[in-house]
Amino acid sequence: MAKTTIHPTAIIDDGAQVGAGSRIWHWVHVCGGARIGQGVSLGQNVFVSNKVSIGDRCKIQNNVSVYDNVTLEEGVFCGPSMVFTNVYNPRSLIERKSEYRDTLVKKGATLGANCTIVCGITIGEFAFIGAGAVVNKDVKPYALMVGVPARQIGWMSEHGEQIPLPLEGEGSYTCPHSGQGYSLQGNRIIRGL
Repeated sequence: MAKTTIHPTAIIDDGAQVGAGSRIWHWVHVCGGARIGQGVSLGQNVFVSNKVSIGDRCKIQNNVSVYDNVTLEEGVFCGPSMVFTNVYNPRSLIERKSEYRDTLVKKGATLGANCTIVCGITIGEFAFIGAGAVVNKDVKPYALMVGVPARQIGWMSEHGEQIPLPLEGEGSYTCPHSGQGYSLQGNRIIRGL
């Protein structure tokens, strides 16, 4: 694995764990309790709070703040300026740090540029959140979500291509890029035919 690269303007607080081969760019701040896996890329002006876990090979693009109680599994993509929250009903005059809600983004999911992930939900494996969407409820694995509030309009392959199957019913599809098979069973995509 390549060596870890940290730009001189980045601030990595004592105690932070940064995995081998990670790249940390200009004006990033990683707090001391953060755990960052191997081969992670943190773009310009990223903030990573204390109670955060970032899995191997995640890519967090410019201007993203990953707040307490957010967990990113392996291979999550966070597009430029997308937003996480951790308090459902914030007020400046009321202390709510004891009310942080957990957000889990599962393996391989994509969170598009400028989307907002409202706290307390789970984004399923290889789900794809379109640019500018506002997600306020759990997302199924492989679901393609767009809009405000976000709604499912289709399915995405692990390769990042739309799967031409309906939202519900039965069917199968083989990705021409990877050869992976997908099966629609009711309202869920199962990998493998």
